[in-house]
Amino acid sequence: MPEDRRFRPDAVGGSPDRRRGQGVIDAEIDAVQAACRVLVAISAQSIAAVEDEVDLAQFRALVVMAGRGSVSLGELAVAVRLHLSTASRMCDRLVGLGLIDRTDDPHNRRQLVLTLTRKGSRLVADVMSRRRAALEPVVRRLPPDRRSQLVSVLREFSQAGDEPADTDLWFMGWAT
Repeated sequence: MPEDRRFRPDAVGGSPDRRRGQGVIDAEIDAVQAACRVLVAISAQSIAAVEDEVDLAQFRALVVMAGRGSVSLGELAVAVRLHLSTASRMCDRLVGLGLIDRTDDPHNRRQLVLTLTRKGSRLVADVMSRRRAALEPVVRRLPPDRRSQLVSVLREFSQAGDEPADTDLWFMGWAT
C-alpha cells in the first residue's frame, strides 16, 4: 500500500475537530492553506516564465512601479525591503535591461524618479496574463453558483485580512 505523503494536521498534534482561538476550526484553516498552496504555485509558475530576464526581487520592484506609476529610489527600497545601496544596484541592472527609466526628480535634484519602460510594463503584464490564464481553468471547474460564492467569500477574506492597497501587497510578501 503506497504511503500517504499529504500533510495531515492530526499527524503533528492537531485534530480536525479541535477548536482554536476564537472558534476557528482546524478544517477551515486547512482549507485556506490548501487554497494558498494552489495560488502560490500558480504565482510561482507565472514568475518562472521570466526568471531568465529578472529575479524575484527585480520582479517585485517592477510590480511596485507598475502599481504606483513612479517611485523614488528610497520609496522603492522601502517597498521591496532592500537596503538603499542594494536597490540602487538592482535599478542599475533594470535600466541596463531596458525595463525601467531613471531620471532626475524635477522637484528634488537629490532624488531620482524610477518608472517602467514599455518593455518593463509588458513584462509585468505578461506575468499577470499568465497568472490569469492559469487561474481561469481552476475557477471554471467550479459550478457557476459556487463561483459567485467564491467571489463573495474571497472579498470578505481579503477585508478580514486588512488587505492593503495593491501597491503595498509586496510589503506583506505577496506578488500582485
